[in-house]
Amino acid sequence: MHFGPKVINEIEVTRHIINYLPQYVEEGTRMVSAISPGVLGTTGIETVEILKGIVENIHPKLVIVIDALASRSIERISSTIQLSDTGIVPGAGVGNTRSEISQKTLGVPVVAIGIPTVVETAVLVNDCLDLLIEKLQNEAKSNDCLNRLKEEDNYEEIKEALLPKDYNLIVTPKEIDELIENMKEIVVCGINGAM
Repeated sequence: MHFGPKVINEIEVTRHIINYLPQYVEEGTRMVSAISPGVLGTTGIETVEILKGIVENIHPKLVIVIDALASRSIERISSTIQLSDTGIVPGAGVGNTRSEISQKTLGVPVVAIGIPTVVETAVLVNDCLDLLIEKLQNEAKSNDCLNRLKEEDNYEEIKEALLPKDYNLIVTPKEIDELIENMKEIVVCGINGAM
C-alpha cells in the first residue's frame, strides 16, 4: 500500500540525463530527481534528515513530497488529492507524528501531495452513525433526538469509547491496491506533465 514509492517508480527522472547526456534532452526539460527514503522504522533515519542531506548537496529549487493520508471521512478515501505548499508531517494522521517536512525545515519550497487511504475506526463509526441517523430520520420524518445527534460531530466521543479497548484501528478499503493504482496514475501524470 505504499503510495509514495509507487509514484516515485514512474516519475520521469531527468537530472542524470541532463548532466551526462544533454544532447538527448529536449530544450526546456527540468532537472528531476526522485527518492523513496523509506519509513523511520525501516531506515532508522527521519525522512526530513535524509531530505536535508539531499537538499544541501543537490540544491533543488523545489521538493515535492508524496504521502498517503488518514482521512476524517470515508468519502474521501482515494477520491481526493490534497495539495499543500505548507509541507507535511508524516504519520500525524495515524498518531505517529514524525518531523515536519516543510520550507522551514528544508530551506526550499515544499509541495506536499497526499491521497487519503485510511480512516480510524472512530471516523468509520461516526460516518456510519450519521448514515443510520439519516435513514431513520427519512423514515420517521422528524425526531428531535436524532436531529440533535446528527448535527453533532460524535468523532471525539466515539474515539474516547474505543481507545480503552484498543478498538480505534486504522482501516482501509479491501480494494485499496486498485484504488492506489488509479490515484498513482493521476499523480504521476500531473507531476510528469508539470516537469
